Amino acid sequence: MSQLSEQSHTASDYIESQLRLEEDAREALPYQFDTCTKPLGSLRQSVFACLTCTPSPATSHQQFTPAGVCYSCSISCHGDHNLVELFTKRNFVCDCGTTRYGNSRTPCNLRLNATTGRKGEVVDEEPASSNTYDQNYAGKFCGCGEGYDPEKEKGTMFQCLGLGSIKDDGCGEDWWHPECLMGLPRQENTNKDKPAHGNALETVKEESEDRPAAQIGGRSALEEDPLPAGFPSEDDFDHLICYKCVSANPWIKQYAGTSGFLPALLHETQHVRSNSVNELASGRKRKAEDEAGDMQNKKARSTSVEDTAQAIATPSTKLEGATALHETLPLATSAEISLLLKEDFRDHFCRCPTCFPRLARMPQLLEEEESYEPPISESEDQDEQQSVTGRSVNSGSLLERGEAALSSMDRVRAIEGVMAYNHVRDKVKEFLAPFAESGKAVGAEDIKAYFAQLRGDEQQSG
Repeated sequence: MSQLSEQSHTASDYIESQLRLEEDAREALPYQFDTCTKPLGSLRQSVFACLTCTPSPATSHQQFTPAGVCYSCSISCHGDHNLVELFTKRNFVCDCGTTRYGNSRTPCNLRLNATTGRKGEVVDEEPASSNTYDQNYAGKFCGCGEGYDPEKEKGTMFQCLGLGSIKDDGCGEDWWHPECLMGLPRQENTNKDKPAHGNALETVKEESEDRPAAQIGGRSALEEDPLPAGFPSEDDFDHLICYKCVSANPWIKQYAGTSGFLPALLHETQHVRSNSVNELASGRKRKAEDEAGDMQNKKARSTSVEDTAQAIATPSTKLEGATALHETLPLATSAEISLLLKEDFRDHFCRCPTCFPRLARMPQLLEEEESYEPPISESEDQDEQQSVTGRSVNSGSLLERGEAALSSMDRVRAIEGVMAYNHVRDKVKEFLAPFAESGKAVGAEDIKAYFAQLRGDEQQSG
């Protein structure tokens, strides 16, 4: 077969390739990206850092103004820039088109320009003062401060619930390597000679569709490095509170190893090792089984902050004189620890008048957080503007949308469209006739040259 024949394509081949490209695009960009979230105010949303507009500082002494943009602006305003996906951040307002991008002056193309009255070219707006920033906005993650390359990263990283910002000595919802949580060097993140944690069999695990959102990994299960010895399996916990956030809120240490919480994950240092391990082991033995069962029956299961606050304000007479849950918990260790939380951890917090104000300051400890998502770009179940074939003008492939649009047009415009199509069809037939007579394959370059000639003819005739 000639090289020209190998490069030739049929109409069905072309349509199939376009359908594959469209499907890939829908998977990579599933949401609409025509609306900036800044007018919506503070949201928990997907955030991106643009290292083209705000380059990561070369040294700690170099001035750096961190900034982040929403999903839509990352595509419509910074699509050809060097972006770092930070995943979800709470209480964030998009910085696109604000003075935080003053040096680059990259405009927001999605918001209404107050000067011109038109959409786009928005620059130098005042940024939200409520935003907080961490090293992620410079493309750095974890306690090790490394960058994240999904093509090279080994294993899984876990996002902290973030019980405090950097100003509060917390981590600000940073992402962590398992070995860094344990205080181990990055180069020692594999321990093939040591047994796996717990009694789990060494099997290849299928990726689950409901995998916790706060996990990122760049490689398949077959390629991932094993977790460090002593680090629990990913299936054993759903959330993480890193040692920085735990140290900033030491009252939460008491919950390590209790219902809803895995045993404390020690962050090793050169100064404390054996003493901390012994302390943690003895502390976990303190709670009696019957005491745990009694407290399980006494816990309030309120589902909202308001209901819980009301219950505290007007306590039931049955609970008068009862021992508060936090008084039955193990003594807090003095060691640096991270907490790994099970799915139902929120049900096991003490909500007495002493403890509840601490929880109220951190809503993520009281109820599951909802993240903002833009509207889906192509909705398969959309039933508006249905054509006689059952297809929607606003969904499906370009071919299907074209057919649906044609069938929904008024008769005059539809006839004009068909006539235009027939004109092009006749022109293409004339072009293909010599190839059919000679048996010569039609190559991609032949088609490009022909349509270039057509465009030239049209320009000359115009």
